Amino acid sequence: MHTVYVDSNIPDDKRRQKLFEGQIFILSPSDASRALCDWAREMIQDAFAPLDPVRAQYDLPVERFVEIFAPVKPAFIHHDKTKAILRKLVAQYGCDLAETYVDVPRLRGVTSGGYLTSGVGFAHHPHRDTWYSAPLAQLNWWLPIYDFESESSMAFHPRYWSEPVANGSAEFNYYEWNAVGRKDAAKMIGKDTRKQPKPTQPVEAYPQIRVVCPVGGIILFSAAQLHSTVANTSGTTRFSIDFRTVNAKDLADGRGAPNIDSRSEGTALRDFLRGSDRSPMPEELVARYDSGRPADDGVLVFRPTA
Repeated sequence: MHTVYVDSNIPDDKRRQKLFEGQIFILSPSDASRALCDWAREMIQDAFAPLDPVRAQYDLPVERFVEIFAPVKPAFIHHDKTKAILRKLVAQYGCDLAETYVDVPRLRGVTSGGYLTSGVGFAHHPHRDTWYSAPLAQLNWWLPIYDFESESSMAFHPRYWSEPVANGSAEFNYYEWNAVGRKDAAKMIGKDTRKQPKPTQPVEAYPQIRVVCPVGGIILFSAAQLHSTVANTSGTTRFSIDFRTVNAKDLADGRGAPNIDSRSEGTALRDFLRGSDRSPMPEELVARYDSGRPADDGVLVFRPTA
């Protein structure tokens, strides 16, 4: 049975356990989440000016849209202001910064009507983040930057929380993805040819859960949840932020969601920095979860070139 918790007051340790059991949490906007969305919106609007970003796709060739949006993503991700706000956000929602490790936030743009579905506007097929070498203790935080509709949301597929899906994760290596897949995102226009783990069997779209929350509201869920990007038919581009957290105690104690079908190599754990002082994940913890090839076969941590 799957439950959606709205503004639950349970402490973070119990919330994490519920998330590991497949429940979904909706959190109302906080001062920090609004500030993060305001900051992202400022950067997006400056880049697309004088056009309205959510309708810019109707005034630009797709190549120009990518040219504008692609550099905004790393600029937002790695800006000191982004990092400072994100730290406050995690603390405001009850996470202990001494135990909580946070990766960089991603800035997404999902255009309407099939205008751009690859690369920087990639529309995610049904997947679990764990297929991409995410740890089973990972939690995903998702925030809309502008108001959005069900027709431009994401969908959860609860049937598959306990039902395996045949997929290509056994051929996915996170360090190879860092070396090739992530840096080539802006080159993917029209068709995304990057090697990604996808279902190798039909996935039933229904039943599904869609959540629509206000700007700065948060959808919080386990990395093991099967979810997908809804084909955007709303008429406007959906811009959003997502980031991920793991708790060091969960890693040390082996807590997390069940692994029913993920076989990827490597681990994303080195991407996470401690909330209190931005120190790296202890290597002894990483080693317990690293199933990848030696470092010379790829890149342990992705570093953008611009």
